[in-house]
Amino acid sequence: MDRQTVRAWVMYDWANSAFATTMMAAVLPIFYSDVAASTLPNEQMATSYWGMTQSIAMLIVAVLTPILGAIADYSGFKVLFLRLFSYLGILASLCFVFVGNGDYLLASFLFILGTIGFSGGNAFYDALLNDLVEPDKRDFISSKGFAFGYIGGGVLLVVNLMLIQNYSWFGLPDSLTGTYISFASVAVWWYMFSLPLFRRVKDKKTGPRHKLGEYTAIGFSRIWSTFKRIKQYPELLKYLIAYWFFNDGISTIITMATIYGKEIGLGTSHLIAALVITQFVGIPFTLLFGKIAERLGSKLSLYISLGIYVLIVIFGYFMTETWQFYALAFIVGMVQGGSQSIARSIYSRLVPSDRPAEFFGFLSVSSKFSAIVGPFVFSVVGLATGSSRLGILALVVFFIVGIVLLAKVNLQKGALEAEAAQA
Repeated sequence: MDRQTVRAWVMYDWANSAFATTMMAAVLPIFYSDVAASTLPNEQMATSYWGMTQSIAMLIVAVLTPILGAIADYSGFKVLFLRLFSYLGILASLCFVFVGNGDYLLASFLFILGTIGFSGGNAFYDALLNDLVEPDKRDFISSKGFAFGYIGGGVLLVVNLMLIQNYSWFGLPDSLTGTYISFASVAVWWYMFSLPLFRRVKDKKTGPRHKLGEYTAIGFSRIWSTFKRIKQYPELLKYLIAYWFFNDGISTIITMATIYGKEIGLGTSHLIAALVITQFVGIPFTLLFGKIAERLGSKLSLYISLGIYVLIVIFGYFMTETWQFYALAFIVGMVQGGSQSIARSIYSRLVPSDRPAEFFGFLSVSSKFSAIVGPFVFSVVGLATGSSRLGILALVVFFIVGIVLLAKVNLQKGALEAEAAQA
């Protein structure tokens, strides 16, 4: 294992997490509501349009994922495609400096392109792990990349918060200028910290080349094959359906929290600061939930985190004060990473040990399709009722259904089914 090459791989997570924090979660949703969608009749409509944008972006990513996975597995162009998708996301982020009042369609279009660049690049970034790191080191290096992503995205978000909230410190005329610089900073940050990977890692020829149509057929045939095979594991199938529900609720909260807070009257600087809290609180509490899972069992610890999410959604419905949003941000930070890591760990025990990549690939694709539903429901309920509070309350259904279905899963039996099928 080449340490410098692995360090370059880890730094890419540091690089592109700037898009996840500033563009997906914090600054852009507020900008979309205040500026891009400022000509819409009301903020509730802006919130719903942002939810629709999220759903469209995830739909396109979900369709592309199996194709990109096939290209990553069967071509020798992982770095090339990673570079191309990264540049797409970088360029989309930079182009937000041209979005003005009322340009919500342009903003939605650019965000969709940025999301494709971010998620598409990750397909090839993840695939490089097998090429660069031996099997017994992959868990540690993968976790290290995840941690660096948390820190890198959080650091730039803090800088952007200062640019927006304390713009006069930097000689800027107003917070909007600070916001535009924040968008540009994402592009610069992503590009600069990607360079070590692009310079150190080169593509290797891996076999015959295929046409795009052939890659498409390979990708979707693999997904269909796994879907048919998964019926051999009843407990895994039940868990997967439960996962689709509660994971959709979690991802919708991540993507819609900021613009929802903006709509109900919370200040921009407070919203971003609260998300910074979520980012850094998540690091120690993710590790803590791992310890809780060891003590109480993974299923019970997942129940605890999902139960807290139900309370978060209900409290979010009644939220009116800034301090309440800070409190919710802290609580979300407590359970966000823990719930996702425990859910992934449970899934790993239910899949056959000789086919983990196949089943985790299916989880990735299927969860992206399911993630379309949450923002869509949020938006439709908001548009139909004229209240995004009811849209956020509707997410309770995702968590309750997920918890009920999870209760029907026998983890011990599922692990035995995986072992028996492998044998």
